[in-house]
Amino acid sequence: METPRPVTPRPTRIPVGVALGILTAVVEALFLLGAAGAVAGAAAVPPARRRVRTAIRRYAATLARHERDRLARFHGVEVPPGAAGRREVGYLAARLLPGALGLLAYGVLAVGVVLASIVVRAVFRGDLGVTDALLQAVVGAALLLVNVQAVVSVAALDVRLARRLLGPNARTLLEDRVRELAASRAGVIAAVDAERQRIERDLHDGLQQRLVALGMLLGRARRSRDAERTAALLAQAHADAQQAVAELREVAWRVYPSALDDADLGQVLEMVAQRSDVPVRVRCDLPVRPQRQVETVLYFVACEALTNAAKHAAATLITVEIGTGEELVRMTVHDDGVGGADPAGRGLSGLARRVAAQDGRLRVDSPAGGPTTVSVELPCG
Repeated sequence: METPRPVTPRPTRIPVGVALGILTAVVEALFLLGAAGAVAGAAAVPPARRRVRTAIRRYAATLARHERDRLARFHGVEVPPGAAGRREVGYLAARLLPGALGLLAYGVLAVGVVLASIVVRAVFRGDLGVTDALLQAVVGAALLLVNVQAVVSVAALDVRLARRLLGPNARTLLEDRVRELAASRAGVIAAVDAERQRIERDLHDGLQQRLVALGMLLGRARRSRDAERTAALLAQAHADAQQAVAELREVAWRVYPSALDDADLGQVLEMVAQRSDVPVRVRCDLPVRPQRQVETVLYFVACEALTNAAKHAAATLITVEIGTGEELVRMTVHDDGVGGADPAGRGLSGLARRVAAQDGRLRVDSPAGGPTTVSVELPCG
């Protein structure tokens, strides 16, 4: 199960959310009164009890779903489903408290507005001196700040009740976490196995063939009696040996990016960018160096994205941006290619499993015609 991440709401939306909460609290109070009457009326008719309770729970679930939508839209809080039946009815009953407190806060605000209008009118009529007007303004500003804080506190109480009564309990969260860890472990094993197969193919189809050809060149040079031809064969063998060393270094970096031992992620990606056939811009803004596991995952994602863009996207420019925010390390790899990357493909799906093993998220946005954006979010610690 993917843990919902809170979204910071606009400050102007919180008062609107509290005001709507007052209206929904009125609706919920009427619903609870009607439900109590229905239960009392059905008590004398046993066959009707179950139907009444089922209807009450169904309507309670609908009202609770609207409350989730309100909290998500105006308070920036996603409450995952986890409650059912009586817990939802209990939540609607508990919601009467923030509804009443919100009504009280807005009532006090309305009284303050009326008093402020009276003071302003008195100032314009000359009934109130400058000193008294300034004193009233200071007192009114202080009371307004207290009232604003009261509205924010009501919103916080509303969110806390929803998380407590509508969200999953501790046992459910623990079970979901165990399932998530089991799935990510299986995904990592599959990703490592796929990477091993890929390395084996690279060694067999690339490096091994090059070494065989190198051995044949050296054999021909050894048998040759022409000094010029021998020199040419040795020069070609030397070039092939250098290319084999470069390919071996590439394979070794896929297994373990040893450059991260001596340099940070930005410097290592700069070295990778220099070897790319497509121009690459790297911007890394990490005030604190993340853990090695996080750096390694970001490195593999960036290299795979650069390789895909160079081979398949026909891109002319690739940008890699890395930064932090909300206790997360974020990386975005963007290219101006033709798009059409398949997130379910072997390479990207393997990267998604590798990222999920670190409690992160990988998103691929690659519409046909381009551009392609690969985004990664990983916890800093």
